[in-house]
Amino acid sequence: MPETPMAMAARGPISRPVPLRQAVYDALIEMIINGTLTPGQHLVEADLAEHLGVSRQPVREALQRLQAAGWVDLRPAQGAYVHAPTVEECTQLLGVRAVLETYSARGAAQHASAQDVARLWELQEAGIAALAADDARAIVEANAALHTHITHLSRNAVLAELIPQVDQRVRWYYTPIAKPRGKDAWSEHALIIEAIAEGDPDRSEALMRQHTQRTTDFYCRQIAAAIGLSD
Repeated sequence: MPETPMAMAARGPISRPVPLRQAVYDALIEMIINGTLTPGQHLVEADLAEHLGVSRQPVREALQRLQAAGWVDLRPAQGAYVHAPTVEECTQLLGVRAVLETYSARGAAQHASAQDVARLWELQEAGIAALAADDARAIVEANAALHTHITHLSRNAVLAELIPQVDQRVRWYYTPIAKPRGKDAWSEHALIIEAIAEGDPDRSEALMRQHTQRTTDFYCRQIAAAIGLSD
């Protein structure tokens, strides 16, 4: 029997490497998130191209895309600069994140198994270890992993799709406060895990709401202070 067009197509190449322009774009975002490139820093195409081992063209294209996405400011006759988030931007993004996270915590308390809770405690221990090592990048990654797993435990596919859309900026905003906020944040995480383990959706939701609000307030105070110092 002759093969159908669909069967023939199924053998064709599907997996493709990430285009260079996308790889450069992703690399620059990660450098902004982890603090390698800091808010207000002047971005020189030639330096970035040399660092990434590429020509200036994909860097130039990436910077234009980064401006459209709000990561970079392109100033006429001056060049590109890493965007410095404002208090209003912080409030808006972290406010959206708080809504999604509190709903996640509620769902996690309703669905988490003993094995799921054990995994949460493992992620909690990783965060405590990163905090003890005074490693901001590891703290940020551990924090993201814990919150992502809580979202996964909510068994809500829509939440799982929405939260990654704000996750990169949450990681970016969290990086400068990861260490000074760390001790309190991870203590709050422990209380949230306990509430999830007890299967208490109301308490889990309330604790997550309190946790995200404290993070938002802490970050906005940091930004306001930085703006005040630069005036």
